[in-house]
Amino acid sequence: MVATQEAIGVTVRTAAPARRRRRTLSGWHFVLAPIALVFVVPFVQMIMAALSPASELVQFPPPFVPSTVTFENFAKLFATTNILQWLLNSVIVSASAIIAHIILCSLAGYGFARLRFQGRNMGFLLIIATIMLPTQLLMIPTYILFSKIGLINTLGAAIVPWLASAFGIFLMRQFFLSLPAELEEAGMLDGCSRWGIFFRIVLPLAKPALATLAIFTLLSSWNDLIWPLIAINDPSAFTIQLGIANFQGARQTEWGLLMAGNVVAVLPLVLFFLFAQKQFIQTMTFSGLKG
Repeated sequence: MVATQEAIGVTVRTAAPARRRRRTLSGWHFVLAPIALVFVVPFVQMIMAALSPASELVQFPPPFVPSTVTFENFAKLFATTNILQWLLNSVIVSASAIIAHIILCSLAGYGFARLRFQGRNMGFLLIIATIMLPTQLLMIPTYILFSKIGLINTLGAAIVPWLASAFGIFLMRQFFLSLPAELEEAGMLDGCSRWGIFFRIVLPLAKPALATLAIFTLLSSWNDLIWPLIAINDPSAFTIQLGIANFQGARQTEWGLLMAGNVVAVLPLVLFFLFAQKQFIQTMTFSGLKG
């Protein structure tokens, strides 16, 4: 018996390394590596500038690597500005946008993908047609509407436009269309209602699409500047992008604070993408955003 177990153990130990896939370089690595380097260099330069003394940032050309690494810019940033309040406001706006997108866009996308009702195709085409409308064209009527309901100069002015989007509905519809309808039919045979099928069968399978939708929503809502710049004048309701934009003065710009603020603003996005990149890639390879 012991000999048998030892033989099995030897077999498992010898077979385990064979299961590991060897990573080999392909021609795409030599193409994508320089492209990735092009995108990484500005980010690294921004970090180096945030860690540089203020006297070196006004030199021409500014040094890429600082002679002395200092955290003075970050200390001054947190001491002289309300960046923590701006970060909190941006987190509130982005979290509200992500939650609303996941709920509303998934419901609308599932309705357009599976339900049969009159005017379904026309309604979906009208929603997709709104993507072609320039954002600047909608700012004046949106501002008038928000001023009448009392949302101007409040954080709600930055939240409401991100409750849902045509792209989110389109993304979720395309993903739901790629799911086999037999799964839902099996749920109906088991006595599941339409709501039960949606919450117990469809949504668990849509986690990659929901993660992708969350990434796109976070990027768009977090980096939004034009609309908050128009609708919000109260410093206590500034988002992180709006607060950093005020660092750029007409006569003098504090580049150290600007670079440190950009590092603080970009870091949450990088961490979120690293957390959800597997779901993002899985959605693109599974659904393919095909029509």
